[in-house]
Amino acid sequence: MTERRHIEEIERVLEGTPTGRDSFVSASWRRCVELYGMDPLRTEPAHIVTETELRAHRKQAEWMISAARSGLQSLFRQVAGQNYVLLLTDAQGVCVDFFGDDLFVDDLRGAGLLLGSNWAEDLAGTCGVGACIVTQEPVTVHQDDHFGNAHTTLSCTAAPIFDSLGQLTAVLDISLLRSPNAKSSQNLAMSLVTNAARRVEMANLMAESRRDWVLRLSSSPEFLDVDPEVAVRLDGSGRVIGYTRAARRLFPEGAPILGQRIDEVLGLSVDDLPGLMRDRPTEERVVEMRDGGALFGHAIAPQAPRKADSGVRRGGVLPGLSGGDPSMAQVLAQAEKLARTTVPLLITGETGTGKSRLARAIHMVGTASGFLTIDCAGLTPETLRDACQDTTGPTTLLLRRIEDLPAATAGALTALLDQKTELRPLSTTCVAPADLTLPRTLFHRLTGKTLDLPPLRQRQDLGWLIDRMLRRRAPDDIRLSPSARAALMGRSWPGNLRELEQVLDVAVALSEGPVIDLPDLPAPVEETAKAEETLEHILEACGWNMSRVARRLGVNRSTVLRRMRKAGLHLPE
Repeated sequence: MTERRHIEEIERVLEGTPTGRDSFVSASWRRCVELYGMDPLRTEPAHIVTETELRAHRKQAEWMISAARSGLQSLFRQVAGQNYVLLLTDAQGVCVDFFGDDLFVDDLRGAGLLLGSNWAEDLAGTCGVGACIVTQEPVTVHQDDHFGNAHTTLSCTAAPIFDSLGQLTAVLDISLLRSPNAKSSQNLAMSLVTNAARRVEMANLMAESRRDWVLRLSSSPEFLDVDPEVAVRLDGSGRVIGYTRAARRLFPEGAPILGQRIDEVLGLSVDDLPGLMRDRPTEERVVEMRDGGALFGHAIAPQAPRKADSGVRRGGVLPGLSGGDPSMAQVLAQAEKLARTTVPLLITGETGTGKSRLARAIHMVGTASGFLTIDCAGLTPETLRDACQDTTGPTTLLLRRIEDLPAATAGALTALLDQKTELRPLSTTCVAPADLTLPRTLFHRLTGKTLDLPPLRQRQDLGWLIDRMLRRRAPDDIRLSPSARAALMGRSWPGNLRELEQVLDVAVALSEGPVIDLPDLPAPVEETAKAEETLEHILEACGWNMSRVARRLGVNRSTVLRRMRKAGLHLPE
């Protein structure tokens, strides 16, 4: 576009005539003339702050530069060789970090794309950084979208970066000295810069949240653990104390986010977070939203407190696993004393008694910073080695269902524990220690102390557990009728806590009003010949697919296979 035509279009915009230009560009042009008194024919060089001012801006932005540096390096590698330059500016528009090709230093300097350049709209006119600061949204300012003639060859795509309190703190800009005429040519740049900004926000939130719960969410289970879309930071009562910008969509528009209880927007409370940790498959970590939708969740527990403040927070998570049952109280008292040691623990109990939950609680009270879960069924030496090769520093190693460890892997696990002395094993099993068929050398490395969880039918706090689980699953005004409560209290609960959770889920779904009555409860499933017949029906309904059967029953595949052997059932050939 010639200078004359550019000026004529600006004049039409000032008169209120639509020109097809993006609305945020037209609004910026009006500000440039009406608020800043700028002339589109101006060719002044970019405004560069002094060395002293730059040091001050960089000093204030140190934490943000640190959080963003890795992401910027990764992004620059993706666009290397395509003549792009990356700018990280603070909220005032001053460039505090920069990545560019050394071959184009003179061209970049001439365009003002360098450290210390100030791209605030009232100085630079319509530009990517300035428009992003004003709109607080990702923007592309392409060629003659720029107000002044000095920058009409540039294409600038910028995305805002917010701190964990929701305040604009930086802008990430990816600029091109010369680009194709079509603005759509920068769609890829827009995708790259918005994703990079989201990851910077995530990195900052994680760095701030070492002593708090973090809930990360994704619409796809495949990316949940590696590249989530949303994260919130929660205090011990489940209130939001920090969030990434994308988390706004979880909350009603215009409603405050900080201080909001997470159970008011999602179908979970802070007590449910341990169930969303890495030891469960991502596709099973479903978080329901209040509007009927669903996301996949990954909860990250607070790191163990420093010794200086351990007296305040130590052990708080362990008492929450019991409502006063004497057997559980004894187990939890021992667990609390052992948690801050490196003694290997074997946690025994029937399926569904909460063995993995206890292991996570012990880790949270302990001093290890890392936490790694490994399922022993089908574990190969290679998989074991790959899973543990990146662990650094004191790490809790949760070995689930140690009775299913293949004999061929036992030697590799023994050698690993000998080599990596910083690994503290916590093992779970559904069989008695005497029935474990492990090599004695490995057995003694895993069983410094055995913690045996009682089955639900023997616990004296069943009523407390029912009420606690019901509060997590239903509004505060829903309750059990006396007959329904009596029926639940009288069951034998072969599936233990897992079965209780499923029964309450069904009852809440079937109840018509605020009272759960006897007809709302699903029939009990007893481990009898009738149950074995039911297992065969389930196997047939699921096409003898072990994974589908396990999900339907809420147990592990190894449990299904063990029940099949007990019932005399065999996979069809």
